[in-house]
Amino acid sequence: MAFSFGGSNNGLRGRRRFGASNGALSEINVVPLVDVVLVLLIIFMLTAQAMEFGLEIKVPEVIQVKDTSEDLPVINITRDGKIMLGDKPVGIHAMADEIARRHKGAKAVYVRADRETVYDPIAQVVSTLSAAKYDVKLVTKPLESKR
Repeated sequence: MAFSFGGSNNGLRGRRRFGASNGALSEINVVPLVDVVLVLLIIFMLTAQAMEFGLEIKVPEVIQVKDTSEDLPVINITRDGKIMLGDKPVGIHAMADEIARRHKGAKAVYVRADRETVYDPIAQVVSTLSAAKYDVKLVTKPLESKR
C-alpha cells in the first residue's frame, strides 16, 4: 500500500494528474469486466432460444389417467411416424433388441405417441413390443375440466 503525506506536489491538494506521480494506481478498472459480462449475457440469451430439449409430442387427453412414475424405457412416435427410443431414432425391427441392450431387465415400455399420428405406426410398435414380451403402457395426459 502506498500513502502520501503532502510533500512533492507543490502545495496542490486532491488528485494528481495521470503520470504526475510515481505511486501505484489502486483503483480497479471494471469497464472491461462489464463489457465481457454483457457480451456473454447476449451470447447466452441468443443461444438459449436455439436449444431444444426433447421431442415435441402432444399426447392425447383422456378423462382418467393412472399416475405412475416408473423408470421405464420410452418409445416416442412423432407426428410423421418416426420411431425413437428416448431421443435417438430406432427401426421397428431392431426396437426390442435395442431396448434389451440399453435397458437391461426392463419388463415394460412406455409408448408416447403424438395425438396427430396415424394409428398404423402405433399399432406396429405395440405389436412388436408385445411379441417381444414387453408390457406396453401408453402415455396420456389428463383431460382438463371446463369448470
